[in-house]
Amino acid sequence: MNPDSAERHLGDYLLKQLLAENLLHRTWLAEQVSISRLVLVDELTDESQRDAFLADVRAKAAVEHPLVGSVYEAVAEPGLCFYAHELLAGSTLADRLAARKTLLPARLAHLLRRISEAQLHHESLNHASSPLGLNAVHLDDHGVLRLKNLVLTGERTADQSSRDIVHLGSALVPLVASNRPGSTRLLTLLSWMRGEGLDAPINWAQTRDYCMQIEHQLSDSLSSLTPTQPGSIVRKKPMATMVTVTVLVLAGIVALAISLRPPDAAPPPPTALPEPTNIPAGKYPTPDGIEGEIGAFKIAAYEVTIGQYAEFLETLGLLAKNQNERIFDPADQPASKTTHLPDDWDALYAAAKSKRTWRNLTVTLDTPVVGVDWWDAAAYAQWKKGRLPTQEEWFAAVTTGVKIPAAITPSGWEPVTANHADRTPAGLLGMAGSVSEWTAKPAMNPANPLGEKLWVIIGGSYLKSGSNALSREWTADRSLRRSDLGFRIALDSQ
Repeated sequence: MNPDSAERHLGDYLLKQLLAENLLHRTWLAEQVSISRLVLVDELTDESQRDAFLADVRAKAAVEHPLVGSVYEAVAEPGLCFYAHELLAGSTLADRLAARKTLLPARLAHLLRRISEAQLHHESLNHASSPLGLNAVHLDDHGVLRLKNLVLTGERTADQSSRDIVHLGSALVPLVASNRPGSTRLLTLLSWMRGEGLDAPINWAQTRDYCMQIEHQLSDSLSSLTPTQPGSIVRKKPMATMVTVTVLVLAGIVALAISLRPPDAAPPPPTALPEPTNIPAGKYPTPDGIEGEIGAFKIAAYEVTIGQYAEFLETLGLLAKNQNERIFDPADQPASKTTHLPDDWDALYAAAKSKRTWRNLTVTLDTPVVGVDWWDAAAYAQWKKGRLPTQEEWFAAVTTGVKIPAAITPSGWEPVTANHADRTPAGLLGMAGSVSEWTAKPAMNPANPLGEKLWVIIGGSYLKSGSNALSREWTADRSLRRSDLGFRIALDSQ
């Protein structure tokens, strides 16, 4: 029989087009007649390989991952052996490369992160597989990524992951759109995947985490730095797992296999939050009534929100899988402090996601986070490749364009919005009210000039009547947590 015959059937499958053929099997584009569905059918042509063929089919069929193509049915009868599997939508990255169509760095970082997640699933279950190439990565018209099911029977070899990582580190380079935000960062990551400048290529977990950092960085207006050498990335040059490309993006791209949740747990659409404010170098009044020289810096226009802090905690959760969750910790953080969860975090976060009340106040994901101590604030700032502002910087920012800081109208503990009443001419929100904020360094309390320097909490609080932008407190306890205490971050000007 002519193998190209369009009228040939294999069981419920009408063979339409021969797509590929080798010594073992043919691959057909076919229609599953009973449900009018296009599928792929792999037909065994070498009967002597039936057992090996079916073993591979069973291995593929056992894969349960939303990114990996599904096996629908296998048929093994005398003189007939084939299996039907999913026809993945869209075109492959190999097709895109042939058409010389590049991808934006943020988009390609997202795709590579998703590929890494699928490969980590295979690693965790010890799946052996064929080599992963661009022809196995499908992208549909909506930007959804799916992967060809490459799983084979047998044990996964020790070099399988590094083989695929090195290959993608080379193959993806031509797909990176040049001279676009993040292109240098992504090309650096791809060079690490090839092992350039390293003792060995990075692994899938590191690849995933670096991609997540790039996604965060490109979606966050506070961050504009490029990655540095793995193993010398964040604070005090931590290890080669994640981090130098400073960061999961939680929303924005269609994800597969999303679990249905009750309606009240669905987060609201993200708010367009204001960008950081540039404070130029110069002489500024200090909180102690003198004038001081301040270098140029940037300061966040608003206090870190519940939603932003949740992303930080998610990153730490990913890092914990490789015992790297402490890489952002300040150098002098006590060993006894092992978590950065705010007080009553589960209840606060659940209320924020559904715009419910927490302690009798309505909160959203754009409400400033509270219940954090100094160590939490400093670790978050390190994750963002920033730092906490000094009290002098904070005061220089609040006095920019303001003659009488005490006259700024204090606000309650409110979500960050464009209509925020507690606003300075420079665009800073929540300086007079909202929540009080941690600063970077201890300082002398002018009311006790002979006393020791203590850690400064600055700015007004919604819980303290009469407090305003001139308010300050001093504490010896950096572990202090309160329901009116948060923080904002600063960055050195580039």
